[in-house]
Amino acid sequence: MDHSDVIFLKQHLIDPEICIRCNTCEATCPVAAITHDSNNYVVDAAKCNLCMACIPPCPTGSIDNWRTVPRARAYTIDEQLGWESLPEALSEAELAEAAGGAELAVPPQPASSAPVATEIDPQASTFRSGDWGATVPPWSAAHAFTNVYGPKAPVKTIVATVTGNHRVTEVGKDYDTHHIVLDFGSTPFPVLEGQSIGIVPPGVDPKGRAHHPRQYSIASARNGERPGYNNVSLTIKRVLEDHEGRPVRGVASNYMCDLKVGDKVEVIGPFGATFLMPNHPKSHIVMICTGTGSAPMRAMTEWRRRLRNSGKFEGGKLMLFFGARTPEELPYFGPLQKLPKDFIDLNLAFSRVAGEPKRYVQDLMRERAADLAPLLADPNAYFYVCGLKAMEEGVVMTLHDIATHAGLDWETVGASLRRDGRLHLETY
Repeated sequence: MDHSDVIFLKQHLIDPEICIRCNTCEATCPVAAITHDSNNYVVDAAKCNLCMACIPPCPTGSIDNWRTVPRARAYTIDEQLGWESLPEALSEAELAEAAGGAELAVPPQPASSAPVATEIDPQASTFRSGDWGATVPPWSAAHAFTNVYGPKAPVKTIVATVTGNHRVTEVGKDYDTHHIVLDFGSTPFPVLEGQSIGIVPPGVDPKGRAHHPRQYSIASARNGERPGYNNVSLTIKRVLEDHEGRPVRGVASNYMCDLKVGDKVEVIGPFGATFLMPNHPKSHIVMICTGTGSAPMRAMTEWRRRLRNSGKFEGGKLMLFFGARTPEELPYFGPLQKLPKDFIDLNLAFSRVAGEPKRYVQDLMRERAADLAPLLADPNAYFYVCGLKAMEEGVVMTLHDIATHAGLDWETVGASLRRDGRLHLETY
């Protein structure tokens, strides 16, 4: 249908007060209509085609906002980048005045918030790994509570107490990764493995505005970092130098890594209702991560370990592909070595070890193709990818190649991975 004569536009906007700048929407958008700067994530009205693909993955609901505006005066990218809050909706009188008495004509919206299905050629130059990621959780995942605390919730923030902060990598000049435990006392804060929380750094930015919350994945099991305690752990890395060797200090990561036991921290969330682990017996989990992308994988592994020790749950295979530049930069390297070999199939890749060839998680996956192919075909197997954005396409293409070389039809396998909540991508 041609909407070139439409006077008004139902413009898609992102609420800057709720957005936690997690990049999920930009990574998901199939037409590159979403962009961002250091302040806001915004939608280009000229590119947005109302496909709604960005709606389900958003962990906060900030993406689900619309304003009816005159098409000729749609909010520009620059306007949106400068917002601290969404503008008020135009009144009927304002719309009528803008229309000059013409009848209101707004393009129809999709009947559902589900992404519009499109045929994807994995061999095409336009291959997008995000097109294969699921936007629904595994069918047996526990119910996730979200946005219990936040700008639009009755209670804006919850105050947590730091009960632990220790380094989980060797000392290095350009990296510093910490394991931080936050306790919520008697205040309810229900979380699941795969969810995240927002940390509100104190103070203001150079423009005098309060800092935006920063998102961190939870690294602890659902019943606490210590079983039975109302606490969570986070894996946080602060970068000490940029690529030119100049000192850098991220606002939130630096703040968090410097916290002392007893300090108080403002928290919002939890967020995320799709990157969740399956709960049905004999379900398999394949975890693929780099760096602090290990946080949700640590949470899932620990929950499975506790279930196994209880003797009340029969889990399937647990495989981990974990990448870092060197063993010294790999978070939790020591504890990983102590996990029973019959509990987890551990595969470590290092790309910067002197005198050794570069190895990435994709290389290890190809070496284990004979074990991964049956899992791709198994409806009870679930794949989780977390880490730097640069790894995502290589990992998904590797899964595609493994399936194809095993004689599986990728269109069928890929559709199952997405439709049934079996392939989850969380990269940044």
